[in-house]
Amino acid sequence: MNYPLLSKVLGTLLLVLSAAMLVCLGFALVERAQGVAHAGVGAFAWAAAITLGAGLAMALAGLGSSTEMLRKEAIAAVGLGWLLSALFGAIPFMLCEPALSPVHAVYESMSGLTTTGGTVIADLTQYPRALLLWRNVSQWVGGLGILVLFVALLSYLGVGSRSLMRHESSLKMSEGGLRIHEIAVRLWGVYIGLTVICAAGLSAIGWLVPDVHVSAFDAVTHALSAVATGGFSPHNDSVGHFQSLAVEAWLATFMLLGAFNFMLYLVILSGRLDYKRKLNRLKAEDELWFYLKLLALATLLICIDLSWISGQAGFGEALRRSFFSIISVSTTTGFTTENYDAWSDGSRLLLFMLMLVGGSAGSTAGGIKVSRILVFTRIARHEIIRSFRPSRVFNLSLNGVKLDDASRMQTVFYLALITAIALVAAIALTMTDPLINDFDSAAGVIVSSLFNIGPGFGAVGPDHTLGGLADSTLVAMSLLMVLGRLELFAILVLFVPSLWRRF
Repeated sequence: MNYPLLSKVLGTLLLVLSAAMLVCLGFALVERAQGVAHAGVGAFAWAAAITLGAGLAMALAGLGSSTEMLRKEAIAAVGLGWLLSALFGAIPFMLCEPALSPVHAVYESMSGLTTTGGTVIADLTQYPRALLLWRNVSQWVGGLGILVLFVALLSYLGVGSRSLMRHESSLKMSEGGLRIHEIAVRLWGVYIGLTVICAAGLSAIGWLVPDVHVSAFDAVTHALSAVATGGFSPHNDSVGHFQSLAVEAWLATFMLLGAFNFMLYLVILSGRLDYKRKLNRLKAEDELWFYLKLLALATLLICIDLSWISGQAGFGEALRRSFFSIISVSTTTGFTTENYDAWSDGSRLLLFMLMLVGGSAGSTAGGIKVSRILVFTRIARHEIIRSFRPSRVFNLSLNGVKLDDASRMQTVFYLALITAIALVAAIALTMTDPLINDFDSAAGVIVSSLFNIGPGFGAVGPDHTLGGLADSTLVAMSLLMVLGRLELFAILVLFVPSLWRRF
């Protein structure tokens, strides 16, 4: 392990994080100038100074190190980078008034950076708007990935940048013939563009739609969360605060765009491909079309349940309620307009399934990912056929690309490992936290954290905050969040002793 290089990388990462804190400090200064008594200026000034100081110290400690990051340093930087970011990102929560405890602050910070969206804060109105902005900024920075931003900003990472992005974001780097730095820059260009359009649209709705008030602050914070599929809102009742079909439809659109593979946007915007080749590439995207069909079917089934079977609403209202909740849940965003935990068991089970699946590979969404579900179902089909036709040879492909045996094995291993982690964690938490005392709550804790959903079921349902859970539970959930966000391996590898040998 090249420790000086690792220190330089992590130090520079903290400098990026301090820059995000300075943005919130600037907002707090504006708030104070407008007469807000507790704007959070001191909290963000100290947080930015501490993070900046630590980043400079670590970066300076790595001066003179080699400039090429190999696979070992890259994967260590990913795991440690997320943990460090969550720890330093918790500082504003501990310094603002009313202050959160260290455990609660780290949970809130990790929930933001991993775009999970669960919260321990019961009443958001008690906190400075600068802190609420920080929650959304942290989700936006963590959405496409802190370390993808890092690659976009810096060029000295060498070949290790490919390993870094692969372990952090699950993006496919083979398309478009671009260098890794160019891919990172263009991805962030798309990400910023989607966020700006989303915020502008929300502001326009506030201007044009009668009886709907969307402030500039609301537009920016909800856009940051929607594109990042994060789910933090500055309002206690989330998107339900607006009571607006237009706001819900606009946010659902950008949640869905955030849950698609971002490499598709590079293909669509590429000047190197003609219209026909772009169209053929989209037609070959198995993951995209399967995802859209799954969402359409789930929306129809829950709409039928709400309107005709359980009789909770008319068809039009049921369609609106089911559509927004399904998009929010399936993209692992976590915005809410109502308490879906009060729906029928069948509808809640369908939502639970969508939580597990999540969004597309290479998106800002969490979950198992649609691509893995597709690969697993095709492997299962092949093995069933092989049971009575053992000599048949199968070619497994996804999105028009043939998958080798290593890809198949990795998919099966990932599903087996994440299932085992989920079961062990659920058993442990039900035995240690009195609030997690039923199946709904245990399942809700696991899907809300390990699959980066935010609200779950039972004690962690959409009508509950997590502040009443035991500190040990919140620590466990914080670890599960980063495990899920980095898809297990970049965190688990930190516990392998051979990773830390110097050479």
